[in-house]
Amino acid sequence: MTKIDTSRPETVLPTPSHTVGPFYGHALPFPGGGDIAPVGHPDAIALQGYVYDGEGKPLPDALVELWGPDPDGNLPQVDGSMRRDPASGGFLGRNGVEFTGWGRIQTDANGHWTARTLRPGARGQNAPYLSVCVFARGLLVHLFTRVYLPGDKAALAADPLLSQLEPERRDTLIAVDQGDGTYRFDIRLQGEGETVFLEFR
Repeated sequence: MTKIDTSRPETVLPTPSHTVGPFYGHALPFPGGGDIAPVGHPDAIALQGYVYDGEGKPLPDALVELWGPDPDGNLPQVDGSMRRDPASGGFLGRNGVEFTGWGRIQTDANGHWTARTLRPGARGQNAPYLSVCVFARGLLVHLFTRVYLPGDKAALAADPLLSQLEPERRDTLIAVDQGDGTYRFDIRLQGEGETVFLEFR
């Protein structure tokens, strides 16, 4: 019989009797989940940030999903990102050419996530944005929000959603330009600076 050293938490595996799921790190993340933009695309941007809990601590086991239109504002109508080999059933990944507009990223041990996607185009009266869905421990229902890119102040001011929010709340939906096509968007689940989340009925 193998003895397990229970004095160190890292050597003890959780069992169903003393854990609370769901476990988003199991089976949901996939290789290249954050590589939404085709390699070398001129409109590609990098979007990155952290997911924080109500105490301001980063969450190492959250999932962030992104959806967005292409630079012309059109929603992609191509096959999904998680292609499989029809013969073996193995994961093929993205083909590196088509833009599906969707990605799923797991936060790392420091609660950080990053994605490479295309700058979204405007749709209707809305300023350009990416839809975001957040899955994390302690959430029985996933959360929806948006990330707007800074730049066109007139479009942001006229956006139907942003125009309803107080300035400090509005800022939780607008990414910070870090230069060189990189934007930072932190997601705070509760507490001071809580991200604005949306409810769909």
